[in-house]
Amino acid sequence: MSISDTITRWRYRAVPDHLLGEILSKRWVDNAIPVAILLICMAVFGSLIPEFFGAANVSNLMRQWGEFSLLVMALTIVMVAGGIDLSVGSVFALGNIVALALLSVAGWPVPAVIAATLLCGAAVGLINGVLVGYLRLRAFLTTLVTLIIVRAVVDMLLLKYSVAIAAVFPDSDLWYYLGEGYLLGTPVSVVVAVTVAIVMHLVLSRSRVGWHVLATGGSRRSAHNVGIPVRRVICLTYVVSGTLAAAAGALFASRLGGAGADTGLGLEIAALTAAVLGGNSLGGGRGSAAKAIIGSITVMIMVNSLVRLGVTSGANSLLLGIVLLGAVAIDVRWLKNRHKFLSKVYVSPTYAELPPAPATEGSSPYALNDRLRPVERIGLGRIDGPEDVILDDDDNIYVGNRTGDIVRFFAPDYERQEVYAHVGGRPLGMAFARDGSLLVCIGGMGLYRITAERAIERLTDETNRSWFSVIDDSRLKLADDLDIAPDGRVFFSEATIRYEMHDWPVDCLESRGNGRIICFDPNRKTTRTVLKNLVFPNGICMTHDGQSFLFAETWACRVSRYWFDGPKAGTVEIVIPDLPGYPDNINRASDGTFWLALVGMRTPSLDLAMKMPGFRKRMARRIAPDEWLYANINTGCVVRFDEQGRILETLWDLGGENHPMITSMREHRGHLYIGGISNNRIGRLKLEGADPDWTGPASYWGRT
Repeated sequence: MSISDTITRWRYRAVPDHLLGEILSKRWVDNAIPVAILLICMAVFGSLIPEFFGAANVSNLMRQWGEFSLLVMALTIVMVAGGIDLSVGSVFALGNIVALALLSVAGWPVPAVIAATLLCGAAVGLINGVLVGYLRLRAFLTTLVTLIIVRAVVDMLLLKYSVAIAAVFPDSDLWYYLGEGYLLGTPVSVVVAVTVAIVMHLVLSRSRVGWHVLATGGSRRSAHNVGIPVRRVICLTYVVSGTLAAAAGALFASRLGGAGADTGLGLEIAALTAAVLGGNSLGGGRGSAAKAIIGSITVMIMVNSLVRLGVTSGANSLLLGIVLLGAVAIDVRWLKNRHKFLSKVYVSPTYAELPPAPATEGSSPYALNDRLRPVERIGLGRIDGPEDVILDDDDNIYVGNRTGDIVRFFAPDYERQEVYAHVGGRPLGMAFARDGSLLVCIGGMGLYRITAERAIERLTDETNRSWFSVIDDSRLKLADDLDIAPDGRVFFSEATIRYEMHDWPVDCLESRGNGRIICFDPNRKTTRTVLKNLVFPNGICMTHDGQSFLFAETWACRVSRYWFDGPKAGTVEIVIPDLPGYPDNINRASDGTFWLALVGMRTPSLDLAMKMPGFRKRMARRIAPDEWLYANINTGCVVRFDEQGRILETLWDLGGENHPMITSMREHRGHLYIGGISNNRIGRLKLEGADPDWTGPASYWGRT
């Protein structure tokens, strides 16, 4: 290795270039700017105002924030669904006057007052919901009209009841407690706001209703097409908004005990500023209670601090307008450019030097031939993308297809087929367990089991998270092959933790070591990672000692052995370090050796590019993905080798007439069955001299 190559290798080992892309891909990064603005506000006003962090000032701010945050969350829930509610300030004033009138004039008990106030707000929200959701009127104009009408109603109620309200002082400890009391040292309004925020977070992130709201905000047409009741969802968000706004008005009434013509005036602008400043999108589909909380705290600090500094109310409104304009600009530009910028920095290549590729001519064990030319084609045109192929005790063939089905072809002629199970995701590696159930790795979903009765069971879809990893690697993205140890433990590979099923070849450009091997123990019901930092691990096969397994690393072009039991437990040994192509699935042969699929062949250009991470990074940033330099995965072959790594034979199909791409193969009763993730057929080749009675289930579990 030259000095420049050594420097390049250590530079890319020492600098984690992928961290920027990982951080930008996180959902919480949306909160980075709002949190930064909040911290700046606290620092600036904390330095300008004496006793800014004093107990009295903080307590006063907290009570006001509790009421204001309810308004912001009311507006947020509507925005998340793709709407807007300009009437929240007027509904706030309505809740204030209704609560005071019912308590002071009508003499209702406090619980009834609260219930009636919330019903008034819900009624206004229902009107908005029917007009916007069911009648499909414009949300902006509709809620603007509602603002005017409700404000007029409030003014009429003030003319009629303001004197009576002012003349009576409510004699209720509960009412006083709502406005001035503490719960565990925290103002009641803050407790209410935090409780609502927690419920809102759980609903949006954990419930079917919340997912419907987010889907409706993301695309109403798409949400309708998948069966979501869009009109009802929109109506429901306005009802919730009106209820929360009225609740805020009731808390305000209990704290101040008075009503005026300016109550709630301009609050819709402040609430809208807070919602957008916190990171909630005006376009819908993106928002949370946490964003509403951050924005409401920021605006509350700004408004109250300017008042304490002696700034006029007109200047306050001007500042809020400027902040709202800036927040909208950031929201629009961030949404427009985030994914564009992320696409340029997410692919993060590293230095990856491969050993020289062995020759494929002359006396080389990899010498080209046409031994796959006579392969019989099964199910031609009736199957799409059989990545793995496996046979049961009755000689039936099982393959996965691109549409999420596992298809069974019936022996002996394989003309008849059926959908054995519909798993939804992309079925990849498969293995039969001792009890006859079929275990399947499903891309994007995890490890599943299909029982003999065809019941589909999830075994695991997550593993232990790495302590010091920015990437949340607890969820499984691309589980792709598996094998089962004699004691029932399932070892399966996850090819990459950075890329999904649809863009797995991009991982080759990085060759960073994004893959891992995971163990699921059905006896303990535990899942843990046993090997990390592997270069697209793909293909696992138990050796005959019952203490180790072979695994392939596709982009590293090597096969290794890992001992999970015995005196060498925990050690890894490279078996074949320099394959001429990219290895995929590994399976047992009848004579104690192993079959290996090469999904594609190495090229000098890509081998050179692997030592030039800067070149690959510029390529990923400057040209379209369909023009990137990818691995050749359209020409493959089948290799047979022993546990010492000696290549015993190689089977090619020159020209790719029968199988242009090979991802798997299984030996069964003297034949080799071949699958390929880009093929529309299953191959079957007669093996000369192979044991005509040998089967995979018998090799593993002793069945015949």
